[in-house]
Amino acid sequence: MNQKPPRTRLEPRVLSGEPVDPLPPALYPSRSPRAGYYARLEPVDSEIHGSELYRAGHSDERALRIWDYMAYGPFDTESSFHAWLRQCSASADTVFYAVIDDSRSSAQGMASLMDIQPIAGSIEIGHIWFAPALQRSREATEALFLLMEYALGELRYRRLQWKCNALNQASRDAALRLGFAFEGVLYQHQIPKGRNRDTAYYSILDYEWPLIREQYVRWLDASNFDEAGRQRCSLSELNRTLRE
Repeated sequence: MNQKPPRTRLEPRVLSGEPVDPLPPALYPSRSPRAGYYARLEPVDSEIHGSELYRAGHSDERALRIWDYMAYGPFDTESSFHAWLRQCSASADTVFYAVIDDSRSSAQGMASLMDIQPIAGSIEIGHIWFAPALQRSREATEALFLLMEYALGELRYRRLQWKCNALNQASRDAALRLGFAFEGVLYQHQIPKGRNRDTAYYSILDYEWPLIREQYVRWLDASNFDEAGRQRCSLSELNRTLRE
């Protein structure tokens, strides 16, 4: 029997009204740590992570730019940051994680699973910020991969969403680099910090994840980095070819 060759490109998306079978298992993400080779995620705890995260996001002018497109921050004092972090820990509908860079053995950013809809199988990765030294690094990328694999692999959600201020070009570029597909813009969507926000939406769907996951495994492999930690093959290019 002839076997079909393995797919090397993602199929174009089509509108569908077909029955969903099987239905999503309707699992809610737990507040548990997740570890990779270069980074790990820990449920955020103000007593454990607060001081490190405050320094990561407030150490200099570059760090302060992290908050430009966030709905909160920067924080005037470390105590006000700790108070905000306690609210994150207490959140019932968003699961916040501290991103631990194993090479520095310290918390260098945050990410979360949010807009969690277990019945529909839809979930979002958001509230993402990294210290300047961690941005676009393999540690940061692996941390997000851990969340993506958890949502689409272990929990078997059908849709993983990414949204950002449409003016935030860095976040829009990051979404495409990470393998998300652009869906459109909601204009006059929100008013954070008293300013209009148009919101750009991106997503990865469950049937797309296996091929995208292969690209992450290939990119994260130690052989893809030289002795100075520089990548040999770009994740942007690997994921871009899937949608050509």
